[in-house]
Amino acid sequence: MPEIVDRERVVTLADEGAPIVDVLSPKEHAELRIAGSVGLWLRDLDADSVAGFTRADPIVVYCHDHL
Repeated sequence: MPEIVDRERVVTLADEGAPIVDVLSPKEHAELRIAGSVGLWLRDLDADSVAGFTRADPIVVYCHDHL
């Protein structure tokens, strides 16, 4: 189930092996990425691009909102 987590929880999840998935555009990912994150542009997400993930394991997904 999706949940909003704080930075401390993200660090804990990453330390435990959870992938950090950045859904920014490739240009934004190059400029703003979190070290070690995987860039999967939201626009390109499909079954094939997420096939390596399982529903049973936590995944941290983030993006930057320009509002």
